[in-house]
Amino acid sequence: MDIPPNQTLYLSNLYEKLRKEEMKKCLYGLFNQFGKVVDVVSLKSETLRGQAWIVYEDVTSATNALRAMQDFPFFGKEMRVEYAKTKSDAAAKLDGSWHRDKRTRKITLSVAAEDKNISKEEGGEKPKPSAAASASDVGEPNSILFLENLPEATNEAMLGVLFQQFPGYKEARLVPGKPGIAFIEFESELQSGVALSGLQGFKITPQHSMRIIYAKR
Repeated sequence: MDIPPNQTLYLSNLYEKLRKEEMKKCLYGLFNQFGKVVDVVSLKSETLRGQAWIVYEDVTSATNALRAMQDFPFFGKEMRVEYAKTKSDAAAKLDGSWHRDKRTRKITLSVAAEDKNISKEEGGEKPKPSAAASASDVGEPNSILFLENLPEATNEAMLGVLFQQFPGYKEARLVPGKPGIAFIEFESELQSGVALSGLQGFKITPQHSMRIIYAKR
């Protein structure tokens, strides 16, 4: 039986080696372009690895995201997107049908992913810039960022997921024949500076902590 359209999307076939906190940030950056995201969930348990849930404020946003993101290449794997079979706690609270004593759902969507607190994840803190990437050695500010220490499988779409959440993002460019590095362009040096501060030290994988400096001009 077909699952009726609803506010919650169920994602599967996701890259399993990404840390929970980083997975939430990536998914939020990817899906908030279609509407207001009120919940993002990615759990650590063995049976739920490679899966996540996205809760929107309305069904229209969820439907647009499902159509646009089906088979999206997320860290080298084609993402599967469908409507969730069970209404999430977040969605139930929005439409007034939530009751504490009737919570039969196995998955509790408990992490609010809003613009003002997307960097604050439960049980962890936003990565801090390393001493090697302090303000004194990131180069002369300009609108283009230079990225190092990227996984070999990195592509432009993946980088877009991370950086498009910042205002002024224009494009991501890889360097042919030189894996592990890339350029990100913004409309102004002020906007690129915000992204540099926000994603400095971001761990794309446990072994790859991204280093960002301003590109040489």
